[in-house]
Amino acid sequence: MADKRRFDLFADLLVTRFPQATRVYDVAGGMGKLNESLTQRGRTVTTFDLRHKHLPVKYAQRPFTLEEPCEAELVVGMHPDGATRIIIEYAARHGLGFAVVPCCSDNGMPYKPWMRHLADVARDAGISQVEEVALPMDGRARVLLGMPR
Repeated sequence: MADKRRFDLFADLLVTRFPQATRVYDVAGGMGKLNESLTQRGRTVTTFDLRHKHLPVKYAQRPFTLEEPCEAELVVGMHPDGATRIIIEYAARHGLGFAVVPCCSDNGMPYKPWMRHLADVARDAGISQVEEVALPMDGRARVLLGMPR
């Protein structure tokens, strides 16, 4: 069972590590729970997901692509599954910070090699500062952070 504190813990980390980032894209954000947590912390957030049922938050019911106009200062994903790579690539393309909490790979890699692979993807895309930290929670709690140029 997923840790019920995960959205608040991730939101706290984001506002601490990216204090200047007030506009956030939450990619593959499900019902919008991370959006809700970040909004409570003074951020303006748009959640991208295809769900029809979601919380009353700013929501873009469509896929997130590299062509999405950039109106954010930070792009994030809490267990974004197949959207993990696009978050990193989008951040690199637009000179944004990113933070992802991957839960599974999209290429069958085990978890630890997948995390190393994602860090390499970020560096190869031009993000020079990449760091891995842990959230104090049960379950997949490793966060990959990329600092903007």
